[in-house]
Amino acid sequence: MKQKTFLKSAAFNLLATSALLTGTLGMPTYAQAPVEVQFFYPLAVGGPITKVVEGLVASFTKENPGIKITPIYAGTYQDTIVKALTAHKAGNPPATSVLLSTDMFTLIDDDAIIPIDNFIKTADDKVWLNGFYKAFMLNSQVGGKTWGAPFMRSTIVMFYNKDMFKEAGLNPNNPPATWAEMLDAAKKLTRKDASGKVTQWGVQIPSSGFPYWLFQGLVIPNDAVLANVAGNAVKFDDPKVIEALQYWVDLAKQGVHPPGIVEWGTTPRDFLEKKVAMMWTSTGNLTNVRSNAKFDFGVAMLPANKRRGSPTGGGNFYIFKKSSPAEQEAAFKFIKWVTQPERAALWSMETGFVAVTPAAYDTDALRKFGRDFPPALVARDQLQFALAEFSTHDNQRVTKVLNDNLQAALTGTKTPTQAMQDAQKEADRLLRSYK
Repeated sequence: MKQKTFLKSAAFNLLATSALLTGTLGMPTYAQAPVEVQFFYPLAVGGPITKVVEGLVASFTKENPGIKITPIYAGTYQDTIVKALTAHKAGNPPATSVLLSTDMFTLIDDDAIIPIDNFIKTADDKVWLNGFYKAFMLNSQVGGKTWGAPFMRSTIVMFYNKDMFKEAGLNPNNPPATWAEMLDAAKKLTRKDASGKVTQWGVQIPSSGFPYWLFQGLVIPNDAVLANVAGNAVKFDDPKVIEALQYWVDLAKQGVHPPGIVEWGTTPRDFLEKKVAMMWTSTGNLTNVRSNAKFDFGVAMLPANKRRGSPTGGGNFYIFKKSSPAEQEAAFKFIKWVTQPERAALWSMETGFVAVTPAAYDTDALRKFGRDFPPALVARDQLQFALAEFSTHDNQRVTKVLNDNLQAALTGTKTPTQAMQDAQKEADRLLRSYK
């Protein structure tokens, strides 16, 4: 009797299980909905970046059907941080966002993000986290924690028109390596028409959008830094910082650099339209220039004064605290996937940004690309001299103070000394509570 009861029970359980799987008991079955991961993405440089992002998202989704990645193009970096923090304060942030590496202190102070370390659970995870270029981690780690994963990273480089160099009697394969050499070359490269109007500037360094960043391209080679590692003190009034600003101001005074404010967004266009012979900009503009230049061009490290150097730049992935645990885990999986060597290599080749790991440059694809197009390796080679991009607590306001005073010096309303002393005084006031 017990055996018959057991067989009936087993048969019923088997039938019930089969029915549940096939839906024959009259109850509908549902596939588990994919975890949706929204991520805010800034568009601040030239090139067909949107298509690259969409291609990566499609490939990830194909490999991970349980996760739906939805990129939201949020405008400039400044627009994106405002939108991300607004969403965070409303309790509905994106799971992840690409924001400036320099936004790290702001995001921490607003309790908006969680450390990447929270998701490091396996030996492979640890290898991944330790695989990024150390220079990029200077703006990704603080207080013994990793807050951002490098992705859309860069350094400042100098693009130059080789045809113009030849016309000026300069060696097109020997770009200026020092401040003095750049000034001398700029004098030879500046052209005027019969009326005395400049038709071709020798050099152009943008002073809108990210003036503090371009300024670091002068400060670091003059063997100075703008802020401490803790992000609670600045050194704007350091004599070496003032000397760097004086050099920038003097370029315009000597007639080799446009006067006043030089627009960030139009500088690459001015270069492509042959209005300027040498320009300083992000390596992220490399694909844009390569695709559109109707002349032979070169890419060089920034000229040195006391040393070589450039700030790093660009964006990190951050994971937002108020997103759900499932969204956070899915976001981490995407971040780790998209920064693997093959994808990092693809990203670099398609956009011009620096691949964020040495392993990416060891891939066959990027090795070949570098051999065929050496300018793609300049920003990577400059990393050995690079320092952290300027970043502090209350970063938006402190950076604005610096930018405003840089522009005051460049437009002649303040001397470089007065501008940097004024910036120092106001920054000290803003940072007092963080000491």
